[in-house]
Amino acid sequence: MTAVLIGVIVVLVLALAAVLVRRRPDGTPPAKLVPEPSARRTLFPFVASALSRRALDAALRLARAENATLVPVFLARVPLHLPLDSPLPRQAAIAVPLQEAIEQRATAYGVPIDCRLGRGRTYRHALRQTIADERFDRIVIAAAVGGVHGFLPDDVAWLLAHAPGEILVVRPGAEDQLVPIAPRPPRRTSVNGRRALRGRRDAVRSS
Repeated sequence: MTAVLIGVIVVLVLALAAVLVRRRPDGTPPAKLVPEPSARRTLFPFVASALSRRALDAALRLARAENATLVPVFLARVPLHLPLDSPLPRQAAIAVPLQEAIEQRATAYGVPIDCRLGRGRTYRHALRQTIADERFDRIVIAAAVGGVHGFLPDDVAWLLAHAPGEILVVRPGAEDQLVPIAPRPPRRTSVNGRRALRGRRDAVRSS
């Protein structure tokens, strides 16, 4: 009987300790835990037009299985007349919602992420800069097929020939874009308005 009573007391003490550990000092439940970065890193380059849900999910499944950190890299193309480190407000406005979508999906998978920005004159140049600057064990990319934006066959072939580590090329679906970037609807303007708009666009291109 005494042994049973001692066992019950031990169970109650352990249960109370577990409750106290799960609560903050003020008694409130803690916030949702953020996955800790790990030593293994999965590189996930993507382009500005849209983000493939299928490719992202493949990268997240692999990262979760290997306890790896996902490294999403937004590849930005910098015009030749600008330095590579120039501010890119238009591309930044596209990158932010894409990176937020990746972060939300990674949280659902329980995968830590480390978002990056890769710059280059072309997507291939940005890829070259990225693989030279980043540490990673695997690369996951989406191919451009069926009208879906991604990496062209020449870029995939170049990556297979020059990038270290494992490379996974995912064929995106026709309608698997996680955050599509919709084109702006055309506006009706007068002749003078169209001229002014054209002048502003030319000024932006030359800046």
